[in-house]
Amino acid sequence: MKQPDPPPEHPVSRETEARLRAYLRLLLEWNGRINLVAAAPEEVLWQRHILDGWQLLPLLPDGPLADLGSGGGLPGLVIAIGRAQETHLVESDRRKSAFLMEATRQLGLPHVRVHARRIEAAQLPPLTVLTARALAPLTDLLPHAARLLAPGGVAVFPKGRTAEAELTAAAPHWFMRVERFASRTDAAATIFRLSEIRPEVV
Repeated sequence: MKQPDPPPEHPVSRETEARLRAYLRLLLEWNGRINLVAAAPEEVLWQRHILDGWQLLPLLPDGPLADLGSGGGLPGLVIAIGRAQETHLVESDRRKSAFLMEATRQLGLPHVRVHARRIEAAQLPPLTVLTARALAPLTDLLPHAARLLAPGGVAVFPKGRTAEAELTAAAPHWFMRVERFASRTDAAATIFRLSEIRPEVV
């Protein structure tokens, strides 16, 4: 298979970079109390987490977005900093959802709503975009996408080395239009943009 192209580059203004840096400082501050990300130097975290999420922005259509299993806000809060549209962060862990609420308040993101509950119990509107990072394999994510996405909506899922194996496992059970993008931040990773998701009729 031909190596896919990366997403188009999305510029970062000075003001936006300052807000992203403020978010990263909050992430580091809270990381000492609750495990949000693996410990690493700030610039490593900037590349591994902030820029990794930022590269998704050109792949997202306009409209309401939900980030499932948002954890420390990756990629949901990064996206919300760069995209002032309705954003829902779903995180069942109470400590992590408390961090998301505080980060949303401090960063001044009134378009973000945090749902401190399981995905199945979250009251979400019909969504244009669904994201999830390091949450679950595609076989577990696709039922959520089929239920939550409005017609024409897309799911954008960054995946690591298991990307193609996950797609192969899901293919017999799901119809979907698959677009692949090479990650700009991890040579071993692939970003899937999936649309027209529906169960295969047996």
